[in-house]
Amino acid sequence: MARSQTGDFEMDNDASPVLLDRLVRALPRNALLVGDAMDPRYQEDRRGGQSARPRFVARPSTTEEVAACLAACNEFGQRLVVQGGRTGLAGGHRVNDGEAVLSTERMTELGEVQPLSRTLLASAGTPLQAVQETADAAGYQFGVDIGARGTATVGGNVATNAGGIRVLRYGMFRAQVAGLEAVLANGTVLSALRGLDKDNAGYDLNQLFIGSEGTLGVVTRVLLRLHPKPIEAANALLAVPSLEAALRLLERLRGAVGSGLSAFELMVSQVYDGVTEFLGMARPVAARQPFYVLAEVQSFHEDHAIERFSTCLMEALEDGLAEDAIVSQSPREFQSLWTMREACADFVHSKDNIMGGDISVPLHCMWTFLEASREAVQRVDPESEFLIFGHLGDGNLHYVIRTPLAHEAMQLVYRLAAESGGSIAAEHGIGIDKKRWLALTRSETEVATMRQLKAALDPRGILNRGRIFDS
Repeated sequence: MARSQTGDFEMDNDASPVLLDRLVRALPRNALLVGDAMDPRYQEDRRGGQSARPRFVARPSTTEEVAACLAACNEFGQRLVVQGGRTGLAGGHRVNDGEAVLSTERMTELGEVQPLSRTLLASAGTPLQAVQETADAAGYQFGVDIGARGTATVGGNVATNAGGIRVLRYGMFRAQVAGLEAVLANGTVLSALRGLDKDNAGYDLNQLFIGSEGTLGVVTRVLLRLHPKPIEAANALLAVPSLEAALRLLERLRGAVGSGLSAFELMVSQVYDGVTEFLGMARPVAARQPFYVLAEVQSFHEDHAIERFSTCLMEALEDGLAEDAIVSQSPREFQSLWTMREACADFVHSKDNIMGGDISVPLHCMWTFLEASREAVQRVDPESEFLIFGHLGDGNLHYVIRTPLAHEAMQLVYRLAAESGGSIAAEHGIGIDKKRWLALTRSETEVATMRQLKAALDPRGILNRGRIFDS
């Protein structure tokens, strides 16, 4: 082990035997993996990015074990990458040279639903789907849903402030957190699991860790808010002639069903045609239009939201805001439409020469942004293919382009999103892949403040170093 010029300790190519001995004593049997015992899954990435081989994999199962691991690694200057389900889309979970893995996969304890407070305590490695199923069995609903629900973990969702398909009604993951517990880099445990609706006793430290991508601490337990389960739900797929028509339809549905409108998704025709063929399914709506909208409504008590939803859609057809539409008439039809929408990501990533941007733009700027970005990309490559889909209702689109010059073209897309008052990372975070563009949507002062927080909570820089910004 050698001391650097800055005075920090740096590890040799292999982990220190002394550190490994401390970790062996701190963790249960088989919770520390080294050498050939490290499964290749810890190097996997959904986007095909390359990971280095970790020095070791620590798999704690409790907050106390996480604290012991971090205290030891901090003392030895051993950098860690924190992994949950490895479903992130910005490369934050990929292993860099010299890093070890701290995996939350053994932290799957899930408490009982508390009906009066409508909360549920979940450990960081609990899959999102397990939370959803537990809430459903108790008569409640969890507000966040994403396609990777079976693998994505609660801790990862907190760290990236996950969004998903129902942000329009329930908000981002931040809105679902009633309290959390996290461990700082030096092993200090911060626990704030009180779950109070009103608590203004100083700073709300929970908010520091939500969306921090594991750079400030390791989230170990989360007290989650639950919501009443809708009595009924319905969705509809519409073929619309323009983005302006889609936005007018959104405005009408908001007026007709209010907060009952739980999702409003957009697909361009290339994605709609492609994903139905990709799935081998018949086109639910036969009409051919530039855009397709998938809208969902949830009905509570006797609010007649579904009837008002259907009436609003009929009026939209009569007024030319949509050319054709289908409204789900059964749970099977409802799920079929969502299956199609959720397969969009798999469809576009089955293509070559693609690059995806996760952008958000104020809705009143969306049309201008799409036109300007299309023109900019086509100046780079006139043959570019646009495979855009996403959560139009909250201004978040997955802006996917297909061209051999994708990196150059996406640079222009990000710049135009920023100039439109938007963000280059609506719900996937910055990670490793997007940090070169962080300055487009965060000022020097904001980034400097982030660095100060990082230095204060992780002075030796052992947690997810090089994510969001370089040290």
